[in-house]
Amino acid sequence: MIPVLPAGKPGLHDDYHMALIGNGRTCALVDALGSVVFACLPDFDSGTVFASLLDEEKGGRFGIEMVDGQVVSQAYERNTNIFVTRFEGESGAFEVIDFMPRYTWDGRAGTRSDVGSDIVRVIRLSSGRPKVKVNFDPRLEYAQNATKVEPYHAGLKATTEWKTPGGDVYESVYLYTNMDSKAIARSEEIELRDDAYLFLSYHDKVQEPDRDTVELMLQRTRSYWLLWVARTHKTVQYQEEMIRSALLLKLLQYSPTGALVAAATTSLPETIGEERNWDYRFCWIRDASMTVAVLHKIGHPSMASRFIDWMMHTMPTKDDSLQIMYGLRGERDLTEQTLDHLSGYQGSSPVRVGNAAYTQAQHDIYGVMLDVIYQDLLQRQRTPESLDRIWTRVRSVSRIVLHTWQKADKGIWEIRGEKRHFVFSKMLCWVAMDRAIKIAELLGKDEWAEMQRPALAQIHEDIHKRGWNEEKGAFVQAYGADDLDASNLLMAEYGFIEPTHPRFIATVEKSQEELCEDGLMFRYRNQDDFGEPKSAFTVCSFWLVKALVQIKKKAEAREMFEQLLAASNEHKLYGEDLDIETRRHLGNFPQAYCHLALIDCALALSKEEDDEMIQA
Repeated sequence: MIPVLPAGKPGLHDDYHMALIGNGRTCALVDALGSVVFACLPDFDSGTVFASLLDEEKGGRFGIEMVDGQVVSQAYERNTNIFVTRFEGESGAFEVIDFMPRYTWDGRAGTRSDVGSDIVRVIRLSSGRPKVKVNFDPRLEYAQNATKVEPYHAGLKATTEWKTPGGDVYESVYLYTNMDSKAIARSEEIELRDDAYLFLSYHDKVQEPDRDTVELMLQRTRSYWLLWVARTHKTVQYQEEMIRSALLLKLLQYSPTGALVAAATTSLPETIGEERNWDYRFCWIRDASMTVAVLHKIGHPSMASRFIDWMMHTMPTKDDSLQIMYGLRGERDLTEQTLDHLSGYQGSSPVRVGNAAYTQAQHDIYGVMLDVIYQDLLQRQRTPESLDRIWTRVRSVSRIVLHTWQKADKGIWEIRGEKRHFVFSKMLCWVAMDRAIKIAELLGKDEWAEMQRPALAQIHEDIHKRGWNEEKGAFVQAYGADDLDASNLLMAEYGFIEPTHPRFIATVEKSQEELCEDGLMFRYRNQDDFGEPKSAFTVCSFWLVKALVQIKKKAEAREMFEQLLAASNEHKLYGEDLDIETRRHLGNFPQAYCHLALIDCALALSKEEDDEMIQA
């Protein structure tokens, strides 16, 4: 049965009626029917085990159905990443509690935890003798070949294998349960007489779980999230939305390395039926500046430090090339391929694995990298040896910037057509030199810093001269262009221009006039490789909110921010894009950058109220 959806919602998956569970190793999406419709094991970027989100027939799912009832409610447990779906019907009621185990072995809410690749589904009997069906239908490795499910001990084992030119492929997952595994395999009705569990693991467990083990895992995971939230800085206003966004960020930080995955999914389209479908299960260096700043602001410097340490370990030294994105373990080769056997989300093909954008030249990453290094040096003490390595990187990046800032690139939006002289890229080159000078001064390299100031001034002057369009009355997308670009809303945030400067104020107001429609922002309106953009880019809407705060239009900013909060899905999560007319979520989901920007806006809008509370 289809559950009752909120008023105005067009359909089951039309507005991403899904919640994300996870533990920093991997994650899974649970839909409005209580089914796992997307999950990769053992890691975020592994092959899918369930992907009905990308192909209803071939992708596979992990569903729990009440024979004579339906879903009546869904919600996260307060201040956790534990998700509860309640079923009610004629024969009784039960809840499905979905989580991925996350806890520390020493009992403290720190970062030292060895998380597993497990999805745990606890079925908690509330009343009666409800009959349930478990639809356990794994399709391993993107459903490229058949998956076989067979009995294994007291549960089930799913396997797939085939031969390729590069060698044999084999994958498997294991389902442990105290329910009738044969009935599960045949999708037969099972009468629920007591609490039950379904424990899916990538690994054949050395210590097989039982009911007590599962209950302990649930309690310890609950404690972990509650303790983590207790350590999180909370604003006076927008506290619930901010906590949910912070929990999502923690969930999406890859525990083994500290990298932050951009989104949980691959190939969810920016526009239904079009080809703007990308794999976002990687780490974009561009997101680093906001990530580090926001994590410090909300009281989680250890998360920021782990991310910076991953970045410093991954970044090349001296003359090696710098990429815009890397794999979660620092992989450089993210070769893109299409999975043509999958139909795509609502028929939006192709489904892609990997991302060809990793080869693009995008000059903004130099500024991002040095901005993060500068932030880090201000926040924590470093050893002399680490300072030596940092200084080598700073000089190397500065040298690259001096040789490349006058060249065209692909820009922040990874346009796959011809290179252009994007204003945002030039501005971030200025940021790179500005932060390099500031870092040099911190390290006592004053003579070197003075030598770079003419180049800094030259870049600044060039952007004001060629990036400003007098007729348009704003900074534009690229030199010689008339089109606006939402990325220029970040100019004051990066310190390129004062928020009180007439040119910044004019750019914000002109961007709002031309790129904002019904409270949502386009990245740009001009045509790109795939035509004219049709959906709003969620993070850009948050950028406008912050920019309005900066130019002293706080009431207008607050109104827009609260409209954006209302546009989240029912679990306070955001896709990469929003449809202008319907507020339907699009693009990969949930996107970390959107939630970083949400927190940043909440902090900016709540600053006065927070200051008043501290003074009181």
